[in-house]
Formats: sequence, C-alpha cells, structure tokens
Amino acid sequence: MDCSHIQFCDRKSQIDFQQLQELFHLAAFWAQNRRIEDLKVAIANSEPVISMWDENKLIGFARATSDGVYRATIWDVIIHPAYQGAGLGRKLVETVLSHPRVSRVERVYLMTTYQQGFYTRIGFECSNPSTTMVLYNNQPLTEPLPAQVMSSQ
Repeated sequence: MDCSHIQFCDRKSQIDFQQLQELFHLAAFWAQNRRIEDLKVAIANSEPVISMWDENKLIGFARATSDGVYRATIWDVIIHPAYQGAGLGRKLVETVLSHPRVSRVERVYLMTTYQQGFYTRIGFECSNPSTTMVLYNNQPLTEPLPAQVMSSQ
C-alpha cells in the first residue's frame, strides 16, 4: 500500500470527533462506548495528540500525557483496520515519541492487551506485570480520605 500521501497532524483543533468516535468503535475493543464529550476532555488534557489522515478521512490516532521530564504515558494508539500492516502504527508511535513533551522523559509507559510484540519491535520492554496498579474511581473507597488538603488556588 502506498502511504506517501498520508498526513500526520498535531493540532487538536483538527480532530473530527465524530470520525474519532467511529474509529474507536471500528478498531478498538477497549473503547467501544466512548462519548464525544468525554473524548473532548481527554484530548484537551493530553499533549501531544497526533491524528493521521488520508485526505479527509481519519485513519489513525494516538495521544500522550506527560510531565515533560520524568514520566509520560501513551494512550489510545489506533489505526483503521484497512491501513494496518503498512508501517503506519510504528510511524504514529514514533511521532508521539519524538514530540518535545515526550522525547526527553526518563520513562514512557503504555498499556496494551494483545500488541506487546508490536511495541517491543519499536523498543518498548515488557516490565514486571505485577507492578501495574489501578484505582477504579467509580468504586467507593474502603478508607476515609485524608484530612482536607488546602488548594493552591
């Protein structure tokens, strides 16, 4: 597949949220029910946000969160199924990794269910799976919160 015409964009304002929602529904089992309102919040709080376009068609997407020095996490790497296998996923991840908000950090994390082989070919390493912890904020806390914290605002 000739992909020389594929364009990468790092402008959040160019995201077509309807197409993004459709891309998640089509190609991301872990993001089937994402609402456009929530996608807007996630993207507003992410940097960089990289979209991939075949003319006016959104065919790829990835985003990251980062403190710019110590840690970054890559989220939501997705390529339209018709474009997979052409090296675009690798280019997408490399574009995120080369962004100034990510390129200097000590460690870049990502989570994947079935694509470990893909990411190891890019240079990621499988870390100890027992170190990944999750707090599901929709569950009640088992212990009370600490004393009131003063806000800096």
